[in-house]
Amino acid sequence: MSNKPVRVRFAPSPTGPLHMGGVRTALYNYLFAKKNKGTFLIRIEDTDQTRFVPGAQEYIMDALAWCGIMPTEGPGIGGDFGPYVQSERKEMYRPYAEQLVKEDKAYYAFDTAEELDEMRERAKQMGMPNWQYNHITRTTLKNSLTLPQDQVDALIQNGAPYVIRMKMPRNEDIRFEDIIRGWVVVNTNNLDDKVLFKSDGMPTYHLANIVDDHLMEISHVIRGEEWLPSAPLHVMLYRAFGWDVPQFAHLPLLLRPDGNGKLSKRDGDRLGFPVFPTDWTTSEGELYSGYREKGYYPEAFINMLAFLGWNPGTPQEIFSLDELAEAFTLDRVSKAGAKFDPDKTRWFQQQYLRSKSNAELASQLKAQFQREESEEQLEQVCGMMKERATFIQDILTEGNYLFEKPTVYDEQTISKKWKEDSSALMTEWTAILASVNDFSQEPIETAFKEFISSKNLGIGAVLPLFRLLVTGTGMGPSMFEIAQFLGKEECIARLEAGINAVETLKTNA
Repeated sequence: MSNKPVRVRFAPSPTGPLHMGGVRTALYNYLFAKKNKGTFLIRIEDTDQTRFVPGAQEYIMDALAWCGIMPTEGPGIGGDFGPYVQSERKEMYRPYAEQLVKEDKAYYAFDTAEELDEMRERAKQMGMPNWQYNHITRTTLKNSLTLPQDQVDALIQNGAPYVIRMKMPRNEDIRFEDIIRGWVVVNTNNLDDKVLFKSDGMPTYHLANIVDDHLMEISHVIRGEEWLPSAPLHVMLYRAFGWDVPQFAHLPLLLRPDGNGKLSKRDGDRLGFPVFPTDWTTSEGELYSGYREKGYYPEAFINMLAFLGWNPGTPQEIFSLDELAEAFTLDRVSKAGAKFDPDKTRWFQQQYLRSKSNAELASQLKAQFQREESEEQLEQVCGMMKERATFIQDILTEGNYLFEKPTVYDEQTISKKWKEDSSALMTEWTAILASVNDFSQEPIETAFKEFISSKNLGIGAVLPLFRLLVTGTGMGPSMFEIAQFLGKEECIARLEAGINAVETLKTNA
């Protein structure tokens, strides 16, 4: 690593909501900066005004704030290298493009979009489907390399639309070392003369990106694999300006759960899981679900994302953000695409939920769902239910019987466990339970064990029926703990009502 201070950036385009792949890029930049006591900034790259989506920039900032990976420089944050929105930097790019023209490293091109489309169509008909504006074709096209200087001057003075294109040298190897992928070598004969400055007065991504990274003193460019084909052009631009080239690290793609192709923005709801950090509603009113609104903790989401393409080299899987920053290194980022696993994502959520104290969960339940129960009662419920929950709302839905009498009884338990003598057996157990004076967990359990012993029965002959009648379910936390929570009067009432309800069900079956 160079001795330059570490400065990294996340540079999204406001063309829609922030995909989880983008969040991972932001996360890895954040972790790398924190590990190396550097600076993490955000820059909004909105040079493509045709694809600008209102609200996208605000969405990006809100999503990063929810994830807890906010930059220290950026729009609305400040910093010494602003503005941090490219459209607000518009005036500074043209001189750089003109400098390259003066140095014969770029040129003006006056070809219209229609003329280029015709050229591509003719090439297609001649069996050349991948026509490019390059070191060969530019010699026959309308640009400042083929037109006399006075004609070029006249076209510009008369307001003729033009772009500025990179003059890619012929047959030169571009070599650079990627931290993740090793040495990359591309010959310039395989590259076209990319547009650097558009006819609308805006730079293209390529020029603005390089100029801004240089002016913002970016030391490392950590970005997605989809930008790897652009990296040789970017290296050429740095060299054309005589600037230091930052170190590149191109992150692996996020793949669908089956490994078949890149995880796309439309895959999530179609396959049953979110691909965005927070909900996004399109201008047409179409809703794309987010992790926040699905009930995920940001820590679980971030922990899951960190492992999509990186591993710490140890068995540890649960990391706080500080622990991730301490452990993170780019040399442990994989080259291969990372398969997204929705089940593993749910596992991370479960671990984070279970690690929270009952008091913390009770407070969240109270705040999110406006529960009427006391926090003490909710704490008891959380203690019983959190090992069986994935999301905090599961504590309420899975443990609904702790708040309301059952109206439905588990058919499978009835079918397997309810025998001819079950009604009499459970009536007898109800009477014994009613005689327990200290209605707490241990005395209830003692009375239960004495009862089944006196009947010479196993636990499996009675306990599932006790659970069925009181909760309506076939499984759950300790029935003795549930009984204590509900209290004697409620338990007895439920047992009596349950016996009648199940008998009726059996009669009508």
